[in-house]
Amino acid sequence: MTETRTRRRGPLSRPVATTLTYLLLVAGAVITLVPLLLPLMTALKTEHQYATGSPLALPDPFTLENFRTLFGDGIDFWIPMVVTVQVVAVLVVGQMLASILAAYAFATLEFRGREALFWLYIATLMVPAVVTIIPLYTMAVEAGWKNSFAGLVVPFVLGSPYAVFLLRQNFRSTPRELLDAATLDGAGVLRRLWSVVLPMNRPIVVTLLLITVVTQWNNFLWPSIIAPAREWRVVTTATTAMQTQYDDRIVPVMTAAVVAMAPLIVLFLIFQKKITAAIGITGLR
Repeated sequence: MTETRTRRRGPLSRPVATTLTYLLLVAGAVITLVPLLLPLMTALKTEHQYATGSPLALPDPFTLENFRTLFGDGIDFWIPMVVTVQVVAVLVVGQMLASILAAYAFATLEFRGREALFWLYIATLMVPAVVTIIPLYTMAVEAGWKNSFAGLVVPFVLGSPYAVFLLRQNFRSTPRELLDAATLDGAGVLRRLWSVVLPMNRPIVVTLLLITVVTQWNNFLWPSIIAPAREWRVVTTATTAMQTQYDDRIVPVMTAAVVAMAPLIVLFLIFQKKITAAIGITGLR
């Protein structure tokens, strides 16, 4: 009798569980997307529409005047955009190059003290970034880098412990037989890295590149301290400055937020397959 009741409950519980799962997924999607859609809806409204209507109401009619004003002579938001692109480009190239070389050395090369040096370097992940701000600021000011491009990029251009750790763990999964075969064919250290290791780990390298781009694009604390001058503001500090400049005028600030988010969203849409592949490979390893 008990087995019969259990069998009858089984088919009934599955639709309920499926419905609850989809409800949770929809709720999560709404919570995730609303903060992204709200700035876009606000940026497409006039200030009169925003002041007289509900913040959640759709723009009626749509307007692009806020974007023209943002890049016009009054605000010149293109200046922080250009500065941010330059800073991110230099930091991404520097960090990726240094991290790949360091991870490859820790993963495949044999030298005395390799493990101790690696774990000592990784241990710096335990140090909160805020703790190093004052020493970095002091050294940068002494070097004459305040309100300069060098101050924005030099302290962080040579890789990160997180990147080295992530790459090293993936590089170690490269079959030793392939590296030995490449050595027999006359490939040197860098040739093995370029022709064997990197092609086999392309998804994780692309994912790390995207993580680095997003991290540096969204960086706020260090640029706000070392480069407060208007000509060296990045998008994060420029958007924050607009909140003070325009007081209660939310529309220009939301427009700047949309412009700041747009490149990252486009980047994700372009490389989402690589990110998915990297997650799958990392899970298997």
